[in-house]
Amino acid sequence: MHEIRDIRLAPSGHTKIEWVRHNMPLLSAMEEEFRETRPFEGVKISLSVHLEAKTAYLCKVLAAGGAQMYVTGSNVLSTQDDVAAALVEDGLSVFAYHGATQEEYDRHIEMCLSHKPNIIIDDGGDLVGLLHTRRPDLAEDVWGGCEETTTGVIRLKAMEKEGILKFPMVAVNDADCKHLFDNRYGTGQSVWDSIMRNTNLIVASKTVVVVGYGWCSRGIAMRADALGARVIVTEIDPVKAMEAKMDGYDVMTMAKAAPLGDIFVSATGCCKTITLEHMLTMKDRAILTNAGHFNCEVDMDALEEAALEKMETRANIMGYKLPNGKWVNVIAEGRLVNIAAADGHPAEIMDMSFAVQALSAMYVKDHYKELGNRVIDVSGEIDDLVARRKLAAWGIEIDTLTPEQEEYLNSWNL
Repeated sequence: MHEIRDIRLAPSGHTKIEWVRHNMPLLSAMEEEFRETRPFEGVKISLSVHLEAKTAYLCKVLAAGGAQMYVTGSNVLSTQDDVAAALVEDGLSVFAYHGATQEEYDRHIEMCLSHKPNIIIDDGGDLVGLLHTRRPDLAEDVWGGCEETTTGVIRLKAMEKEGILKFPMVAVNDADCKHLFDNRYGTGQSVWDSIMRNTNLIVASKTVVVVGYGWCSRGIAMRADALGARVIVTEIDPVKAMEAKMDGYDVMTMAKAAPLGDIFVSATGCCKTITLEHMLTMKDRAILTNAGHFNCEVDMDALEEAALEKMETRANIMGYKLPNGKWVNVIAEGRLVNIAAADGHPAEIMDMSFAVQALSAMYVKDHYKELGNRVIDVSGEIDDLVARRKLAAWGIEIDTLTPEQEEYLNSWNL
């Protein structure tokens, strides 16, 4: 069962998946292990993650472990149709295509859940959201699940606080082997890969305004600085603002930063961080991008309503003429810029994130009866295992404590 654009695109998708397979040693080792141990035999898994080659390989690894996979995307622009076709050709159930309308996207989310999964793997919380609103009947067999990104974890914690979460969810985003690397190095590189390939403009000499200073924003700021930009950070958290300042960046309010920036990147998980009022003070032809999960950080509704004119100024870039006569350029409709208008995080980074996902899904399968309906931290054992396997793949050895050192560190009476 599937709903995709064109099965004939599959050969290109297989080529993409094979490329990432050879650059994701952790998942490759898991695939071999899972073929023998079959840890997900008979388990139904519904997955909603940006559907490109790296995600597809995770799906194949879980399927190798015996899982019945039902797959959809987590953004209307991030699905790659050839990759979706390749998964269907490999026997997985896929419901997604690039450029879906919101109605089609919602239908695909529901189709992905229609088989009443045991485990869900979510990116942004759309699967969980549907199971708690319009289709709670599809949640009756759910043991629990995993959440990939900051925005989804925020939504889950709000649900837990209200006491309405129906099953345990592992906050994969908060694992050290996820957010310290995926959010910082993955987002940092992939955002600038997207901006540079879509604009064909230099970053050096420009002023870049980074909204927020969480782990994603730190990576974005770090890479902008390395490319030769002047970096301004806006924040609401005084401690993070101090960190940004001590990392060498200018820190100010968005109202003060708006007239100065050439390129704006928002990565907060919040809404309306860049408003129409800010846009009206920007330089002519300023470039606006969003690196947060949902397309609400740049206030696109207000921009669409106020614009006197709009036109595609370059592939994936829409220009809007403001009432003051200036233009602003928005990449990928204000959606997640690094995946909606590029290929997402590098394969080596997602190797760690998806290894954590696979191991966390196993943890849910083995322990869901004792977890309770709450947000669960990734166990330290999983972080340690992923880190050690990644170091081994790099050919790196590290020291271990001697018995004398362990005793010293665990003693108080020295």
